[in-house]
Amino acid sequence: MSLRPLFELPRAVAAQLHTVFSDIDDTLTTDGRLPPQAYAAMDQLRHAGLRLILITGRPAGWCDHIARMWPVDGVIGENGAFYYWHDNEARKLKCRHLLDATEREAHAAKLAAVRDTILREVPGCAVASDQFCRLYDLAIDFCEDVAPLPNAAIDRIVALMEQAGMTAKVSSIHVNGWFGSYDKLSMAHLMLRERYGLELAQERERCLFVGDSPNDAPMFAYLPHAVGVANVHDMAARMSALPAYVTPSRGGAGFAEVASALVAAREAS
Repeated sequence: MSLRPLFELPRAVAAQLHTVFSDIDDTLTTDGRLPPQAYAAMDQLRHAGLRLILITGRPAGWCDHIARMWPVDGVIGENGAFYYWHDNEARKLKCRHLLDATEREAHAAKLAAVRDTILREVPGCAVASDQFCRLYDLAIDFCEDVAPLPNAAIDRIVALMEQAGMTAKVSSIHVNGWFGSYDKLSMAHLMLRERYGLELAQERERCLFVGDSPNDAPMFAYLPHAVGVANVHDMAARMSALPAYVTPSRGGAGFAEVASALVAAREAS
């Protein structure tokens, strides 16, 4: 795999960006924690005038907190099932869901059945510890709070979800499965249109995505200036598309390198 180093991102391109999309796990975080430099980098991007939208497989409960407390413009959660943002004027958290509560409840029994099958057939996996605050999907842990599973076990989890008619995506820590065809990219289109009156198809050159894992592949494929933090190499064999650029450092330190490059380009323009 040959990715261009981050320093090859043209300064003129970096200077004209208006939106940064970013994954969270192992992109903003390092070894499961949010380092101070990554949090500070988010704040630097906002102060530099860039729109910052996080896109994650993490659950609604986390996204509520993130949209309220972190220096972001919004967060797309559960791999594209909804987006949250904090309306500062109204002093209220707001959310746009793809499905209403009745539809989500209709999926609950099917998700439970798939869960039971996976736990029975894939030894060593577990339901993700954050499952209790999910609204749309089933998250199966293969290395966050359990001993890392081999690739064959991850593949089996994916296969069982797909056999049940689910969309299955692999992150750096979980396999997420849901009923529906949405993903991170489809909700990025919707959020940019509904919240900001912008069409992502027309704004691709002015948007950048930072990520690290297979469920980021739709964003990597669509945005010409996508960046992978250095650990993107770890799961490259599972990815259908790779980013254009890669940072020197892993996780949160890599995200901070992206932020520094973008802020420096804007200040120099």
